[in-house]
Amino acid sequence: MTQRVGFKIGCIGDAPRGTDTSRLSLPGGNTHSRARMDAARLLTERLAAHLPDHLEFLREMVGINSYTGNAEGVNQLARVTADRFSRLGFVPALVPHRDPSCGHHLVATRPGKSSRTIALISHLDTVFPPEEEARNDFHWLPEGDRIYGPGTTDIKGGTAMMHLVLSSLRESDPDAFEAVTWKLLWNSSEETLSQHFAEVARDQLDPASTLAALVFEAEGWPQGRPALVVARKGRATFRVTVEGRGSHAGAKHPRGANAITQLGRLVDRIAEITDYSRHRTVNVGVIHGGVAVNRVPHLAIADVEMRAFSREAYQEGVNALLALNGPGDVRSPVDGHPCQVRVEILAESPPWPRNPGTDRLFAIWKSTADELGRPLDAEERGGLSDGNWICDQYPTLDGLGPHGDNDHCSERSADGSKLPEYIHVPSIVPKAVLNVMALRKLITTAAD
Repeated sequence: MTQRVGFKIGCIGDAPRGTDTSRLSLPGGNTHSRARMDAARLLTERLAAHLPDHLEFLREMVGINSYTGNAEGVNQLARVTADRFSRLGFVPALVPHRDPSCGHHLVATRPGKSSRTIALISHLDTVFPPEEEARNDFHWLPEGDRIYGPGTTDIKGGTAMMHLVLSSLRESDPDAFEAVTWKLLWNSSEETLSQHFAEVARDQLDPASTLAALVFEAEGWPQGRPALVVARKGRATFRVTVEGRGSHAGAKHPRGANAITQLGRLVDRIAEITDYSRHRTVNVGVIHGGVAVNRVPHLAIADVEMRAFSREAYQEGVNALLALNGPGDVRSPVDGHPCQVRVEILAESPPWPRNPGTDRLFAIWKSTADELGRPLDAEERGGLSDGNWICDQYPTLDGLGPHGDNDHCSERSADGSKLPEYIHVPSIVPKAVLNVMALRKLITTAAD
């Protein structure tokens, strides 16, 4: 198979370029440390042996267009995914989306010897319509240590990682695998930030018995070192509508109340809600207004996005934007008729602030990485994931997938300045080793 040729598998102690390798010496000096490293080396060998099958599963998924708006493709991917995980003893169920234009969510359950539950979370949809994939000739393409293709890193590579980790845990430590109940959940509309998946997750997971909700978005290297996601910004989108009064731009200009002028004044006020010291950003992304240059415009519209990590900074930003509602300061000189400003919230995804539940999970993964002699950082990421919806109910950790880059990109230029989404193949096995060993520690800790 072409995808099996020329890849460096990766091993314990491998590090991104630029890492101080002097920090990666393997722990030793006592029997327990040596035993752990022997187990890690054996696990690495097993995972490397399974990698070709892992990549074949990923190739099959990447070959299915699962753009959010392509419900048929999303459902096809759900069936392929359900079949693969059913071979590990999982019972799949399709959950119809509240929006009939979307594909089904997928839930797969494997009861264990206790009610203690670990949830693994991914999503089925991508951002690439079929015509975009065809136009940019964007498909499965191995090159060197990378495999390019739609969803390779966001997030089909994460789904394949879930399968590699669970199959390896079942093989290497069946007692740990059987000790807990596993819940696997795939969102069919993550890229559109649909809130319905949050309701599905809460129906499936009991906060009292859920040890962890692990999200398999791609691993980040923000400082040139592997990192897991421990916080994400929340996001709110707004529509700002200004209604003025139209008039003839030449004969009756004073009678008009110019909606574009009013919106222009508001843009500066909206931008000033940004506060970098509090990690809050506000972006006026789209503006529409007017019809013709010989008319004083009666209508202007702006679409705005706001993001923040903390719930306090987030809510203050929401309040500041909503406070713009009401009469504006642009008025007709004839009779004082004011422009009217209307601000409405279109959608919200809550912030995921740093919290004790997430920190406890990160501590397990971090201590495991330390034992393996591997670097691991904590990342607070500005982008959103399903973790935003569930972090207030369950201990949540993100970035459990393999490393990749250029997610949401499909273009490639001849000079290499544009490259599409890819997965970094040498990151797969070391990340799977870390995940398997950290899961063992999580399960053992819970049992104790």
